Amino acid sequence: MESYALLMAATLNAGTVLALAALGLLINEKAGIVNLGAEGMMLCAAIAGFATVVHTGNDLLGFAAGMGAGALLAGLFGLLVIWLGTNQYATGLALSLFGVGFSAFVGIGYVQEKLPTRMHFELPFLSDIPLIGPALFRQHPVVYGAVALAGGLIWFLYRTRTGLVLRSVGESPESAHALGYNVRRIRMAAVVAGGALCGLAGAYISVIYTPRWVEGMVAGKGWIALALTTFATWRPARVLLGAYLFGGVTMLQFHLQGTGVDVPSQLLTALPYMATIVVLALISRNPAWIRVNMPTSLGKPFHPGS
Repeated sequence: MESYALLMAATLNAGTVLALAALGLLINEKAGIVNLGAEGMMLCAAIAGFATVVHTGNDLLGFAAGMGAGALLAGLFGLLVIWLGTNQYATGLALSLFGVGFSAFVGIGYVQEKLPTRMHFELPFLSDIPLIGPALFRQHPVVYGAVALAGGLIWFLYRTRTGLVLRSVGESPESAHALGYNVRRIRMAAVVAGGALCGLAGAYISVIYTPRWVEGMVAGKGWIALALTTFATWRPARVLLGAYLFGGVTMLQFHLQGTGVDVPSQLLTALPYMATIVVLALISRNPAWIRVNMPTSLGKPFHPGS
């Protein structure tokens, strides 16, 4: 019973990283922008957040630094793609490669650094409930924040005028422009907001999820988050569900190793990525279903003067 509670708690913890990054990318894609640089942004945010906590001892400042790093890199991406008209896919890949290299360079001096003792979080009374308490009510506040963020994003996208405008920019930027909306600024705001959430995910990895700095520690989670947006058909609630599903697959490898299952460790480590490939392959079998749910102008440039 205790092992299952720990597995559930670890699933929520791992899923939070994917949920934050995927929700940020969802905001981008709802505005019609594809950002393949999530991996690089998360790595830069991870070292920014870790270094900040090492020097200040304050987790909140670490999260703020991570969000700032993510937003800054996303802003650079937005400037190149939205205003200078560079290819979204090539620019995103370049951002990802830059983030991998830059974070490794900056983080050389922090490999041996250790963070202060972490504060233990739990909800009074609820955390004492057998099984459910340790699994659900002893999580870091960011875990609950990710759930609240998904709910807030549903309300924002489908219940507010601003959310409607954002979605219209992703569906038909020409029509939004004709109605007087500044498509470029709206897309830029969406890109920066998405980058900030990717940054928060990166900082969460190095400050809470795995409190240390190791080169390449994001380990493909940015790419899984990108796949999640398609898997969830661009719906926030499905993104959250998919994040916990993939988080469970990630943690299952450690659970199976701990129970002595005779399976090569390399195969268990590959489980999350194999699951990502299988899911994308299954979804790709029905292109019409993807087209119905995908923002119409996703990945397409917009030039107001054309």
